[in-house]
Amino acid sequence: MARTSGSSAETTGPRVKEAALKLFAQHGFAAVSMRQIASEVGVQAGALYNYTPDKQSLLFDLMRDHMVGLAAAWEHQKSDESAIAQLERFSRFHIRYHHERQDAVFIAYMELRNLTPENFAIIEKLRGDYEAELVAILERGVQKGDFSIAEPKIAAMALIAMLTGVNTWFREGGRLLLSEVEHVYLNMVKQTVGVSPRV
Repeated sequence: MARTSGSSAETTGPRVKEAALKLFAQHGFAAVSMRQIASEVGVQAGALYNYTPDKQSLLFDLMRDHMVGLAAAWEHQKSDESAIAQLERFSRFHIRYHHERQDAVFIAYMELRNLTPENFAIIEKLRGDYEAELVAILERGVQKGDFSIAEPKIAAMALIAMLTGVNTWFREGGRLLLSEVEHVYLNMVKQTVGVSPRV
């Protein structure tokens, strides 16, 4: 099948993903058709299959790209600091990274049910690897006597849910800056693991 005139894998491929991301976030995966995605990109519906096998592959690629990007970005942030400092670094990183990618975050959490079992398993593994980074920080803090938590893995899941939740309500231009929200959340994170927050 020939490509639409003026399109290329280098430019149209990313535009297909961007359009799918926008539409899936706005309307939900099930409600969006390949024809709608093609219209958003500005190509004929049949041309989409030059860039993706099907809609399921698009959803999977978006989720995988998000998780791989998240893991790579955190890898650059990791350090050999104390567990308390690492927890602070992780918390601030998680809030900022997800705030800048709200559509991707929404899809990554809300559209898991629409993945095939095979794709779901891959995304769950990537998520588990990222969550394990926080678990390791908490376990180290417990071993050093810095944190007081009975179940580091459960605590990690609770903290990630809390930090990701900033996306559901925070809007630029409100009463608090994102940096101020980070400070409030960081104090709550520390209280959760048994560390007295600094005012």
